[in-house]
Amino acid sequence: MKPVCLVLGAGAGIGGHVGMRFAQEGYHAVLCRRSDEAGLHKLVEAIEAERGSASGYLLDAAKPDTIEERVEAVEAEIGPIEVVAFNLGAQIGDRSLADTSHKAFELGWRLATFALFRVAKAVCPRMEGRGQGTILVTSATAAVRGNAGQHSHAAAMGGRRMLCQTLNAEFGPKGIHVAHILVDGAVDAPDTLGKMLGPERFQELREARGLEHDGLLLPSKIADTYLHLAKQHRSTWTHEIDLRSFSDRPWWNH
Repeated sequence: MKPVCLVLGAGAGIGGHVGMRFAQEGYHAVLCRRSDEAGLHKLVEAIEAERGSASGYLLDAAKPDTIEERVEAVEAEIGPIEVVAFNLGAQIGDRSLADTSHKAFELGWRLATFALFRVAKAVCPRMEGRGQGTILVTSATAAVRGNAGQHSHAAAMGGRRMLCQTLNAEFGPKGIHVAHILVDGAVDAPDTLGKMLGPERFQELREARGLEHDGLLLPSKIADTYLHLAKQHRSTWTHEIDLRSFSDRPWWNH
């Protein structure tokens, strides 16, 4: 029975590449995403083409019981979840306070913070019983800096960061490693940045800053960091890390 890496938010960017990287290391990658079943199957097929092991499921993390039921099914039918890559986005775009509805604000919290709380409630008791486990949490600059138009996103991601700290405080001594990974820059990801900008603007950005310029964060290289974090010895765990391109100014200098 292979150990499982459960990826919540498995698009063609960070999530899909994390699943691929862990599958290369002998994990069974369980890929979950809200929509685009064809894209999900494509990711699974890409992993299997590299002789990896994977399965894919559509999962709407904003709906009750979906996360809990998937965790229970994976543990019962596939194997123990040793690693969770929590990669759910919660960006609703730049909106003034007047244009941010109650529903939109709450959706950011449900995806960024409450969903992480739910997955922790589902996996931490199991990991605690086994004496080990890793939860890798993708985060964003909004977790540490609130900009105009980012009321929902900043509040939700700031909550995500604090939740990582409280989870570490309770479960770190029990062998569960929680890492808050602050992605401080634009990621070369068609499923996220590509959709926000549109295909033409995204390609222009790639040609101006990405590709051979290395000015966009590459999902495959981000995945290498996730694997490194999961393999860290417990005497030197990293609990928070910033990732950005060499040419980007860090969040604290903006």
